[in-house]
Amino acid sequence: MAYLKLDQQKLKHNFNFLEGLFSKNNISWGVVSKLLCGTESYLNELVELGIKEIHDSRISNLQKIKELDPTVQTVYIKPPARRSIKEIVKYADVSFNTELETMKLLSEEAARQNKKHKVIIMIEMGDLREGVMGEDLLDFYESVFRLPNIFIVGLGTNLNCLHGIMPSEDKLVQLSLYKQIIELKFKREIPWVSGGTSVVLPLLLQNRLPKGINHFRIGEALFFGLDLFTGQTIPGMEDGLFTLHAEIIEISQKPAVPFGETGTNPSGEETEIDPNLYGKEQLRAIIDVGLLDIQPKFLRPVDKSIETIGASSDMLILNITHSENSYKVGDTIAFDLDYMGALTLMNSFYVEKRIKKGTRIKKLHRDDKTEAPSKSLATK
Repeated sequence: MAYLKLDQQKLKHNFNFLEGLFSKNNISWGVVSKLLCGTESYLNELVELGIKEIHDSRISNLQKIKELDPTVQTVYIKPPARRSIKEIVKYADVSFNTELETMKLLSEEAARQNKKHKVIIMIEMGDLREGVMGEDLLDFYESVFRLPNIFIVGLGTNLNCLHGIMPSEDKLVQLSLYKQIIELKFKREIPWVSGGTSVVLPLLLQNRLPKGINHFRIGEALFFGLDLFTGQTIPGMEDGLFTLHAEIIEISQKPAVPFGETGTNPSGEETEIDPNLYGKEQLRAIIDVGLLDIQPKFLRPVDKSIETIGASSDMLILNITHSENSYKVGDTIAFDLDYMGALTLMNSFYVEKRIKKGTRIKKLHRDDKTEAPSKSLATK
């Protein structure tokens, strides 16, 4: 069975790098855990690092975090669905918001639960995903800050998430100015300007981040060490935290092109045959993952001589003709992953989740609750 491996030491290294960077610049930050898809043992790795703030877009994942460590501040990072208001107030200390009527419901539910619910108002800065338009912000804020049981802790924005609009100094200065205007007009302090995400991190590293930005939400940079401007690993950070290992279930010498009348496959694809391959053969390996688990375009074989031929629902076909490794049935082939590749595998129930601790790999289940708690959790 295929398994996904998380390298604990690399995770710790990247966390310490970011913690030092943000501390030096007096910036608050939280980890975005949605990539982990609620896998409890992986969430526990975050808690064990000493992370005090975790963001997620699934309320069930925030519930698991609260069960692991109730002291962690949980942040729900998309506008709440009305049917989830009760659970959001219960399990999320903070939520991102853009709709007044939804915030009225949050206020009413917070009163029922005898809580003050914290919110970040998201502002549209050009990527056209969620956010209040800038010209509407003052009226929106005035309506919200009068709500009982609601405490506005920040203004925020998302860039690069939908249309690929990149952050700039001008956009982030504009976001900071919104905070200043509101504070002057309403005489109320807003603690956070949450303009930082993984895609904004290079601006901080280049000393180009406007001073008003004082809060970051980091996911991809923590797990992949990636500079999203250049596509390269950030100096001082580690990549390769996640690796897929899939077992070879068949190796055969086969024709390089299919034979017989062709049609569309179950994915709706038609095979294009390269006439230069007629009469040639390939050494092909079949491994035990398929489209049900991941799209082949998200997989990068660690063995660079391997070519991906295609996939069906449960099997991936590889050309291993030019590899110097003497693969045999039962061996595993390793793949590096990007963010979307890891995300789809994390969401697959059929791929085991494991942790590499030093040189030892510990096998885990998706929602393993049988492990002995660490000392820090056992004493809570």
